[in-house]
Amino acid sequence: MAIIKSAKKAIRQSARRKEQNDVYKNNIKTVVKEAKILMLAKKAAEAKKLLPKIYEVLDKAAKVGVIKKNNASRRKSRLTKWIDKKA
Repeated sequence: MAIIKSAKKAIRQSARRKEQNDVYKNNIKTVVKEAKILMLAKKAAEAKKLLPKIYEVLDKAAKVGVIKKNNASRRKSRLTKWIDKKA
């Protein structure tokens, strides 16, 4: 356990940041999972309507630093390509 005051503060900060990061990660997982479920149910048109929301969530996570910019770009590209191929 931390003894020094600054170390205690660092623990509090990292815990608070982890909670905020988890919110972004869970949003990404939820939206992407929703799109995948639609695709597996042969509802490509509905999945395509979900793309702007996916882009928004990924871009926001990249903007705040939860994931890297190229990671967001790669995920968007792969999902879009998959949905377009099935549509």
